[in-house]
Amino acid sequence: MGGAKPSSNKVELGYIFKCYSKELPPVPIMVSTLYRDMRNFFRNQFGSIILLALLTALISVVLGHVLSPENEQSIALGGSAEMGNTAGMTFQQIVGQMSVDQQRILLKASVAGTFASLVGNVLLASGLLTMIRLVSNHQPVSVLLSIGLSAPLLPRLLLLIFLTTLLVQLGLLLLLPGVLLAIAFSLAPIIATSDNLGAIKSMRLSSKLAYANIRLIAPAVLFWLLAKAVVLLLAMQFTMVSNLVSAVLLSVLSNLISALLLIYLYRLYMLLRED
Repeated sequence: MGGAKPSSNKVELGYIFKCYSKELPPVPIMVSTLYRDMRNFFRNQFGSIILLALLTALISVVLGHVLSPENEQSIALGGSAEMGNTAGMTFQQIVGQMSVDQQRILLKASVAGTFASLVGNVLLASGLLTMIRLVSNHQPVSVLLSIGLSAPLLPRLLLLIFLTTLLVQLGLLLLLPGVLLAIAFSLAPIIATSDNLGAIKSMRLSSKLAYANIRLIAPAVLFWLLAKAVVLLLAMQFTMVSNLVSAVLLSVLSNLISALLLIYLYRLYMLLRED
């Protein structure tokens, strides 16, 4: 009779502890932790990330230069006389003053630049996300190896980044919708590569996770958008060196900004998966 009481107490205490442990809230993800992990990874892989940013920038700039019309400069040279007084005019008004041939050449140049930028962004995202996976699995890392191993991801990411970029750019015409869409689709490339999901499913899941964790994602995406805007302003004012060199330098800077965001979001997604 005397030996049964301690056993009953043990069962009761065990049941209480089990119930209490179920009610413990999950440890919240802190922004400071994400920034620290991002900074540590960027510092430890600085050389590889710089080389990847430089390589994808060169590919993007050279591809844009090759695809651009040969007589693209004739828009500025031939139209400079008739479009000399364009102060205060909108872009639509300036284009309206161009001839049909000039408008066609401008359209071809814009399409070439957009396609080259898209290819560079896809190579950067696929290479960097593959690099992060290799480092996480304690495997040897190199830029060419990361790009080579990411080859199967390229078609999926090409479609995904094309769709998200198109929707965000259209939304930015009204500013706020573009910002909201940028936040919503921010995790899509990471989901597509980590979970082998298609573009639409990745965008849908990204939207759910992004708005459920908007306090962690919105500041990083807003900083990325502002930094990209600064780079764009620099591109419009950068005339001290040749156009090709300045384009590569600014593209490298833009790639590094995107790399920081991808590292931050990848770490966040891994923590969300653990929860």
